[in-house]
Amino acid sequence: MTINDSASRLAGRLDGLLFFPVTAFGPDGGVDLDAYRRHLASRLSARDDALGAVFACCGTGEFFSLGVEEYAECVRVAVEEAAGRVPVVAGVGYGAALATQFVRAAVAAGADGLLVMPPYLVEGGQAGLREHYRRLADASELDMIIYQRDNAVFTPDTVADLAAHSRIVGFKDGRGDLDLMRRIVGAVRQRHGEDALLYFNGMPTAEMTSQAYRAVGVPAYSSAVYCFAPDLAMAYYRAYRGGDEATVNRLLDGFWRPYVQLRQAGQGYAVSLVKAGVRLEGVDVGPVRPPLSEPEPEHVSRLAELIAAGRELI
Repeated sequence: MTINDSASRLAGRLDGLLFFPVTAFGPDGGVDLDAYRRHLASRLSARDDALGAVFACCGTGEFFSLGVEEYAECVRVAVEEAAGRVPVVAGVGYGAALATQFVRAAVAAGADGLLVMPPYLVEGGQAGLREHYRRLADASELDMIIYQRDNAVFTPDTVADLAAHSRIVGFKDGRGDLDLMRRIVGAVRQRHGEDALLYFNGMPTAEMTSQAYRAVGVPAYSSAVYCFAPDLAMAYYRAYRGGDEATVNRLLDGFWRPYVQLRQAGQGYAVSLVKAGVRLEGVDVGPVRPPLSEPEPEHVSRLAELIAAGRELI
């Protein structure tokens, strides 16, 4: 199988805005699959041709807090709700032994692909990173996307090496080093050609950096805002893809910039504030799990004001 043959299975279907749902928890602390299903259904019903995929049980979905059985159920529900309309990509992580258990659970649940988050805690060298991701790519027939963030930082040569694997079809960046990202894109292109990998901007509020990432060859991004305000997220995405710079700048200055300032007001707000936004919009997805904690009430009130102000702009 060639790189392009593999990319056509998953990466070829990921042309659009990427939705990372939160995972719903009930009053007893367990996963609330009914609320999770409502959250997915509400966002999938808001979709149009601009929605590219559902990324279940990833960072926004609190992957770190899920047991394998809980994870499998959530991926299964995401697959059922997507019903083939868009692909479902499941997050996996930790060391190879435990990550392989999540890979197998994702396969059994019907996922279309995998987003591989960093190995737990340790900072391995480039040779170790290559072996880790190759081992996970060998563990199933699912195509996978590597996620660069935290302790998983790749050199351009390492990414080009990994791009030779037929099931490694994407690279997502959550570091924000645009110089490194441009060198990665160039190294992979030089070694394998223009379409060897699909690249994603995975910064916490990616709209703020979407223009800069596009300039280095990374046009796709994930939107946390789509979880609680899909109309805002889609309005920005359409303006961004259509070259409507006036609308892009109006939304960035009027909503996204103050939203990022609010997100920076508390630890873990990249997840907990998003979850609060989903509750504001009418789906009770419950609280975050420790060690995350709930945002301050005044910050939730400010979020509601920002959403309303953003909608005035569109």
